[in-house]
Amino acid sequence: MNAVASPLPFTHLGRYRILRELGRGAMGVVYLAEDESLQRQVAIKTLLLPDDAKQSRELEARFRQEAKAAGGVSHPNTITIHDFGREGNWLYIAMERLQGVELRELMEGGPLPLEGALDIAGQVAAGLAAAHERGVVHRDVKPGNIMVLPGGLAKIMDFGIARMQTSDLRTATGTMIGSPKYMSPEQVGGHLVDPRSDIFSLGSLLYEMVTGQPAFQGANLGQLLAAIMHGAPVPPSQVRPGLPASIELVITRATQKNPRSRYQDAGEMARDIAQCRALLARTRGESAPVPASDPHAATQPAAHAPVDVDLTVPHGELGWPLAPGFDSSAGLRALAEGRAAPAGAQGPSWSATAWACGYLLAAGVALLLAFG
Repeated sequence: MNAVASPLPFTHLGRYRILRELGRGAMGVVYLAEDESLQRQVAIKTLLLPDDAKQSRELEARFRQEAKAAGGVSHPNTITIHDFGREGNWLYIAMERLQGVELRELMEGGPLPLEGALDIAGQVAAGLAAAHERGVVHRDVKPGNIMVLPGGLAKIMDFGIARMQTSDLRTATGTMIGSPKYMSPEQVGGHLVDPRSDIFSLGSLLYEMVTGQPAFQGANLGQLLAAIMHGAPVPPSQVRPGLPASIELVITRATQKNPRSRYQDAGEMARDIAQCRALLARTRGESAPVPASDPHAATQPAAHAPVDVDLTVPHGELGWPLAPGFDSSAGLRALAEGRAAPAGAQGPSWSATAWACGYLLAAGVALLLAFG
């Protein structure tokens, strides 16, 4: 975030001395501060509670949930939360100060090098897996919520709309939450979501990283939501000729409309991305990279090199267990055509088409809301 010149409304929040404003979001202001007890710099996210008692209680509950959601996850690929507090009508979350570049900025220059895209996606998948294990669904996986630090370490930020499975705080059914371009069909339909929704969002994000264009597009919000609900993305290999089939398979599986046809956990996706990286390195005559799911995998994204080899994945050859359905380009075609998954895969109990049709009513409501 860029520094913004603005008068400070306070000099301290608890034991934190406020230094300057870092940026503003929809719900509050983020400041650079110094922890006077530990003598380290932190980022402080703040929220000024309104005078209305009911609204104040609701906002405090959501802000506290954000702190609990992010604070309960300890992983190298998620932001670290240090503290939560209240000073008068100000709520604040103290978190590690990240000095890097948002993935959003890296993507502004077009498609990323394949190695770099896979490295970042694998780290995000590993971070999401850790969050999901703690019962936290992020619900807003997008380029602006991922920070890439010097050296290549990727950090998931902003758990502001995360849902905790154990929380009493619930989003009413029929309410869409998330950034539209990366939302899952469940989010568009206003349904309760589970970890597989984050997997869909990460699949859409990986699609855009390797192709330079969004997986789902529309001239307006209504068309975008309809595309997410019912449309099929242009195969990424058509947008980026020479894209390995193994990468296309990961993206295709992650972005299935029916959650039961996707990866069932983010750890599976991270392992398959590690397979893709190893195969990519092998075609270039390089040493296989450290799997992206490894907490110590913080490599600098590689320089771009064209890849024109149609890669398939031989079972077990690289030493990591393959996720169900990740076997060959035949599996890719089966997923793309909506047919049954390969033998041994976790297939849906109904077709993806039937799943999409189940959303027709919700989609109609969403479109009405969009055109208001």
